[in-house]
Amino acid sequence: MAIINEFFVSNRLRLAESINGGLIVVSAYAQLQRGNDTAFYFDQEANFWWLTGINFPDWWVIIDGQRAKSWLVAPDVSDSHQIFNGSLSAEAAKLISGVDNILTHDEAIAMLRDMAKKHSVVYAIGDHAHVGYFDFVLNPAPKKLWNALERTFTDVQDCRLQLAKLRAIKQPEEIVAIKKAIKLTVDGFNNVKQKLPDLRYEYEIEAEFSYLFKKHGASGHAYDPIIASGKNACTLHYSTNQDRLKKSNIVLMDVGARVGGYAADISRSYAIGEPTPRQQQVHGAVQAAHQEIIQLIKPGLLVADYHSSVDIIMKNALIDLNLLKSAEDETTYRRYFPHAIGHGLGVDVHDSLGQSTEFSPGMVFTVEPGIYIPDEGIGVRIEDNILVTQQGHTNLSRALSTSL
Repeated sequence: MAIINEFFVSNRLRLAESINGGLIVVSAYAQLQRGNDTAFYFDQEANFWWLTGINFPDWWVIIDGQRAKSWLVAPDVSDSHQIFNGSLSAEAAKLISGVDNILTHDEAIAMLRDMAKKHSVVYAIGDHAHVGYFDFVLNPAPKKLWNALERTFTDVQDCRLQLAKLRAIKQPEEIVAIKKAIKLTVDGFNNVKQKLPDLRYEYEIEAEFSYLFKKHGASGHAYDPIIASGKNACTLHYSTNQDRLKKSNIVLMDVGARVGGYAADISRSYAIGEPTPRQQQVHGAVQAAHQEIIQLIKPGLLVADYHSSVDIIMKNALIDLNLLKSAEDETTYRRYFPHAIGHGLGVDVHDSLGQSTEFSPGMVFTVEPGIYIPDEGIGVRIEDNILVTQQGHTNLSRALSTSL
């Protein structure tokens, strides 16, 4: 499935309009080293892809809002690189993006210097607001471009918020792509649930999803899948996926396909063999909370009120499980439910909702309550993907049972 270039043309125009016709320069990601002389599989910077559809490293896009005109800047590719890895041709870049003008790097630098005579301000992609909490190294390309622009323009401003606000409300073709990713992911879960009695290791479950996704044309997993059995499920981003599946454990699966550039993100927790009464009790509490929380969602609901209601629901669930004695005990509450109730979903698995204070039609996000009890070796999460509609909401992954 491919989104036609009119989508990207429209996105560039909408972004330019949101900053009152200013000048915008956005970089693709750079390819990152995997080993001695090899690179990792390339994943594109989401904003750049949303503006261009280009899924190759080191490109730039320049958008002049005053003239409603865009240019793509192609990376310099050596003959050796071309032979070993290939590159995106100018003709293909034009077809994908709807941009008619392809510049070399040197031509782009000269043009930007000339533009700086008319534009004192240029917009680009700044650092993530929570970069201080990241335990990984940022892709260097956006910062490298930012630094180059600072040497040319009087003022470089961040346009991530404008992009986030636009991307938060999904357009019809985006919703179609998300639904396709969800449908394939649901098929993967149903396939695994059927085969689970015959699977012996976490990695066998991962392999079943991987095979199905690739066989049906997905680009692959939208993120590293979490296949966490027993106590592993209490590590929220566990992705080792190597342990043996043991009888009387629960295996938590957090998986999503990427189709047409868009992600699914679904979690289910399944019993391996016959579940214990306590496992049934914990799973039932999460299942009931999950259903109650989804029913809250409607356009106009204040995000702050939503989170307050979620806290009440989850605290009551923990009290019923004898894990929490008082709703005022925030420390214990967060010990057993340590993550957010959800996040936006789209090109990025963790899409921004643009700092919106209320839910609006077209937003797509996850609802993922979980309860994690390390001392008991139990971790349960149930996650669905929700679209806010004019009338209320649609659970896009409702076809997948939440049963244990």
